[in-house]
Amino acid sequence: MAKRKAYYFFNPKTLSYERVYPSVKERVLSVVRQILLSALLGTLIMGGILTLLDSPQEAMLKKENKLLSSQYKLLDKRLDEATAILQDIQERDDNLYRALFMTDPISSATRNSGLNNKSRYNDLKHLPNAKLVLSTSEKMDKLSRQLYIQSKSFDDLVKVAKTQEERLQCIPSIQPVSNKDLKRTASGYGVRIDPIYRRPRFHAGMDFSARVGTDIYATGDGTVTYAAWKQGYGNTVIINHGFGFQTLYGHMDKYKVKVGQKIKRGEVIGTVGNTGKSTGPHLHYEVIVRGKNDNPAKYYFMDLTPEEYDRMIQIAENHGQVMD
Repeated sequence: MAKRKAYYFFNPKTLSYERVYPSVKERVLSVVRQILLSALLGTLIMGGILTLLDSPQEAMLKKENKLLSSQYKLLDKRLDEATAILQDIQERDDNLYRALFMTDPISSATRNSGLNNKSRYNDLKHLPNAKLVLSTSEKMDKLSRQLYIQSKSFDDLVKVAKTQEERLQCIPSIQPVSNKDLKRTASGYGVRIDPIYRRPRFHAGMDFSARVGTDIYATGDGTVTYAAWKQGYGNTVIINHGFGFQTLYGHMDKYKVKVGQKIKRGEVIGTVGNTGKSTGPHLHYEVIVRGKNDNPAKYYFMDLTPEEYDRMIQIAENHGQVMD
């Protein structure tokens, strides 16, 4: 039989230890206290162990999150590759396809329109890996928008291509006077010496010297939008050819067309004269593309061989003085 535990206390009066005999109640409370302390200590130890070890569900969630993060990174990389390919297509569209059809490139503002609303991503900011998710979502939206714009651009180019035959008829592409031997080429496009003020100034067209009464030809199909006296130009005709092209014929002796009249390439529209600010009989001819003057010599491809074209450019460049 186990011995009962003995309890003693120190008596300061007798300076000796005296034995204490606890009651049943005191012994029960002591046992309960020890049991509770043991249980508390065991709970703390078990809780610490459980915090170090994931439950099966938590372990599965961590595995799924890691896999999802890897998939987002792969998607982000593929979006970057697709964006690079689209940018190459956009550059070809602006600098090749649209240049061939002489249409304006699509502006950066149009290609990126509708992409500045960042509030649409507010719900994603609270997700795990929010930075990666936001980046991927923005790239996806941008790619989707720009693909739509590019698709519309190609649709427009297809429409332009279908009208190419009509367009070729309208583009000014012959000389405005009969000048096969090029002897009537007086002065070209660019900075020239003003014949009256004797100072350098920009010459917005080309001058063709010819006798008064020499026929002047429309250089492309179009509609007459001006046929009257014009300050500095004298008797003037302006033709709108569509597709962004206009031509101007100045210093005419007489014009044989009226506003609103439909004109075909090669049709006589008037005769050479010496009206307006002019130092001698000649035709001043301009090509205007989308509201800006362009070098008319670029548009004689139906009228001159490559050798004749080179010769014309040389003649025009060597004449430093204009006739108007």
